[in-house]
Amino acid sequence: MRITDGLAALRAAPLPRESSVISIGVFDGVHLGHQAILTANLARARALDATPTVVTFRGHPKELLLGHAPLTLTSIDHRLELFAEAGIQHCLVLDFTAELRSFDAGDFTRTVLLEGLGAKAFVLGFDSKFGRDRSGTPGHLRSLGLDVQVVEAVQTGSRAVSSTAIREAISLGDLAAASAMLGRPVTLHGRVVHGDKRGRQLGFPTANLDLDHELPPPEGVWACRARLLDSSPQRVIQAVTNVGHRPTVAGTPSAGATPVVEAHLLDFEGDLYDQRVGLEFVRFLRSEQRFDSLDELKAAIASDIRRARETLGD
Repeated sequence: MRITDGLAALRAAPLPRESSVISIGVFDGVHLGHQAILTANLARARALDATPTVVTFRGHPKELLLGHAPLTLTSIDHRLELFAEAGIQHCLVLDFTAELRSFDAGDFTRTVLLEGLGAKAFVLGFDSKFGRDRSGTPGHLRSLGLDVQVVEAVQTGSRAVSSTAIREAISLGDLAAASAMLGRPVTLHGRVVHGDKRGRQLGFPTANLDLDHELPPPEGVWACRARLLDSSPQRVIQAVTNVGHRPTVAGTPSAGATPVVEAHLLDFEGDLYDQRVGLEFVRFLRSEQRFDSLDELKAAIASDIRRARETLGD
């Protein structure tokens, strides 16, 4: 998939030699509703002999609009990988800045979508809006004589699929509901960073993940599958993952401390520092707890590993 990073890169590029079918949005989670849009985009692009294209935003617009934004379901790198897996061939990544917010929808359509990306048609979600005052709607594009297809909301059970609903389910620990709306297991992507090496001292070395603003599930110990994203081919390894504050035998940190995500990869030896790992959360094993001795902690970890192996099978 070709990636154009920012308006400056788009302006510096030569005029597009191919036409595009464009979908616009944050697409946080790339859930079933988003997947329906991407699938329709690909079908329309095939019919028009055009390039399936997504315009998305690096950060969440709420950061600028409200001064804060929710933790994301998928970082920009994670989203780009999911776009590529879906078959999208070109993605324009924009920073949601005050300049972009002030862009008139008509000017944005003309300079970015038509002239910059060679838009031949649009496939948009039912609630898609862009440009100043969110005036860039499917109706606005149709009023310009443009080819627009609108994809309606997708439901699981009686509830419409949305990023907000998935965040709520993950926060409550209802990963089954979140997975149903995502159309895949709940997965975190992160880069392995240096920790305090406490796990190595105990005989259970762990990979500490920098999650890049992705939303973790509730605190506790989880059975996971770890995918080594930078290996070729990618390896999938069973793992026991701890989400939380690691009270161990030293007491519980302050309530405001940032939760840590650390995974012990079973039957793995090697250096993972600065590599990207994807953790697929399969089953909750137990809550975090404080132990009276290191021997009790080691015994609990050994039990976690046995239960994870039973859960994950082969």
